[in-house]
Amino acid sequence: MSHPPHASIGHVHLKVADLDRAIAFYRDILGFDVTQRYGDRAAFLGAGGYHHHIGLNTWHSKGGAPAPDGHTGLYHAAFLYPDRKSLAAAVKRVADAGIALEGAADHGVSEAVYLRDPDGNGVELYRDRVREDWPRDGQGNLAMVNDPLDVPALLAEAD
Repeated sequence: MSHPPHASIGHVHLKVADLDRAIAFYRDILGFDVTQRYGDRAAFLGAGGYHHHIGLNTWHSKGGAPAPDGHTGLYHAAFLYPDRKSLAAAVKRVADAGIALEGAADHGVSEAVYLRDPDGNGVELYRDRVREDWPRDGQGNLAMVNDPLDVPALLAEAD
């Protein structure tokens, strides 16, 4: 089965050994902007005002060695669907294939489901909300959340 014509890779989320070192590379060398940071544990970077194209974290890899012997490397690959109905159809195909979801979240800026590919690689399927609906703090800064996603409600929108 082919994917919808507008599905694409949206962002990459990497496990890193040293957050400051990784931010310096992606921000200072590649030119991405830090959009949100959680102390020395995680940061999100994007381009063009987008909430993030790259996620960096040390949740499971702080001080780790480079792949393949250590703990740094790919956390998941993300696939962006153009709207909620397209995402629902993809999630329905996942469910129909008997593939278990490992998680589902409403991040305020997006709705996402998480699973593993046949090789055990992490995969995220998601859709973005319109920017006007993204949560903001009192200063107008992006304030993403990690709330539960109602997967049955999402699946109800699939054809």
